Amino acid sequence: MPPVPPYPPSQRSPFGSWLLGPQGQSPRRLRWRIQMLLTVFITTTHLLGAGVVVVLSVLVVPAPRANHAMGLATVIGVPVYVALAVLVGSVWGTRVSFGALLWVLDEREPTLRERRRALRVPLNLTLLSGVLWGLGLVLFVVLAVLIQPERVLGIAPTVGIGAIVVCTITYLLSEFALRPLSALAMAAGAEARPRGLGVGGRQLTFWLLGTGAPLVGLAFGAVAALVRDDVTVTRLAVQVLVVSGVVLAFGFFVTTLNARSVVAPLASVREGMAEVQSGRLDLRLPVYDATELGRLQDGFNHMAEGLAERERLADLFGRHVGQDVARAAADKEVALGGESREVTVLFVDLVGSTRFAADHKPAVVVDMLNGFFDVVVEEVLREDGLVNKFVGDAVLAVFGAPTDLPDHAARGVRCARRMAGRLAEEQPQIAAGIGVYAGTVVAGNVGTQERFEYTVIGDAVNAASRLTEVAKGVEGRVASTVSTIEAAGPEEQAHWCRGETLTLRGRSKQTRVARLARPTSAAEPRGEHDGEVGERSQAMETGGV
Repeated sequence: MPPVPPYPPSQRSPFGSWLLGPQGQSPRRLRWRIQMLLTVFITTTHLLGAGVVVVLSVLVVPAPRANHAMGLATVIGVPVYVALAVLVGSVWGTRVSFGALLWVLDEREPTLRERRRALRVPLNLTLLSGVLWGLGLVLFVVLAVLIQPERVLGIAPTVGIGAIVVCTITYLLSEFALRPLSALAMAAGAEARPRGLGVGGRQLTFWLLGTGAPLVGLAFGAVAALVRDDVTVTRLAVQVLVVSGVVLAFGFFVTTLNARSVVAPLASVREGMAEVQSGRLDLRLPVYDATELGRLQDGFNHMAEGLAERERLADLFGRHVGQDVARAAADKEVALGGESREVTVLFVDLVGSTRFAADHKPAVVVDMLNGFFDVVVEEVLREDGLVNKFVGDAVLAVFGAPTDLPDHAARGVRCARRMAGRLAEEQPQIAAGIGVYAGTVVAGNVGTQERFEYTVIGDAVNAASRLTEVAKGVEGRVASTVSTIEAAGPEEQAHWCRGETLTLRGRSKQTRVARLARPTSAAEPRGEHDGEVGERSQAMETGGV
């Protein structure tokens, strides 16, 4: 059996009525519900049809008064046949219905033939009603021919109109009762859906049956009145009033059922759209209509699936390239090329990871790396930075690209400081060097039209990488430059002090290195020795340390 998808919670039932129960009800409860509804609907419909025949025969269609034999045959034959028709219709109809429901009761996937058979049940029940009423028409016409031939013209049209009434209502009510079964059958897709009348054809057909057929009866009565000489004005007025009442009542009933069959799928799509708009992309509607309305429900489900897949891909894309890069790519056309930007680059690299991997089991190594990357990524995202790439056990992060951050230097050095504190506390079995440098880079998409990535290139990236090598040998394992710390502002300068002056590998000019004045944890960004650290920072600014 297919899984039960969620449906709009604002609906009392996913099938348009509480009578049909919830989606995903047990096979036993579904069988009981359908059996009860079909039995009540079919019985009521046949009795209603018999009542229409009686009303039309007595009050509308002019006919000679029945003789004793005809009256006796009518009094005995009509109740007996109606009772037999109701009994046979209920038993046979239930058998037809549950013959198409066996795969549901067995809780297994149906074959294509079984699905199509299930969808034909309303039509089969309608044909069954037509056969029963057709046999009744033949029976009573034969009786009239044998007993009182002049009453044939009064019996034939009334029973025919009654048959049309019964068949119309049977189709509408059985289609309504079998919506849960149709939804299960059509879960297979479009290939399981039978070809039939669309919405337009259905509307025209039900108008002809609900309004056209009674008006034909009225026309027949008028013709009979013209032919017969004993039809008074009073009787003609009664005929018009009775037929008008039948047309109003029957037409209203059929139109209401037909309208509900159209509105229910539209209402489910409307409420589903509201749920999707609020962000509920896991919503799926049960498809229980084989017309264009069912295709609309099915189209909504495909739309929701497509949106969910798009969200999943967007999330996956954001995880690969960074959410800021992903949003920038979605907001404008992506093209190769770059631009010069002022950013802060952070580079972090593990110390002794090769030896650690050699001395520990692979599962331990993977857990260590995941814990290390968790800390790095969380701290970078905390400062709205971009984790640009993972290079083995090293990470390159950027602050200020692709999103402009005026305080990128402060964010970068604060991230480095907090990251070092968390790694010391949460991953004491490993060590990592962290280099952070503010400078100019070229940021943009590099590669080919078929495959490219967003990255940063320039001296600032190289400087951050070289500072990482320096950081591995200093206390706190974080290294920056005096110019970077000065760019970060006074609040961040309180945590740093001047280190030695070095010539970084690959550079000709000397660089004034800055390191943490007192290594701190992420939970203690400012400690009890802030005055001492501040004095060191002031000495650094004046060249005293």
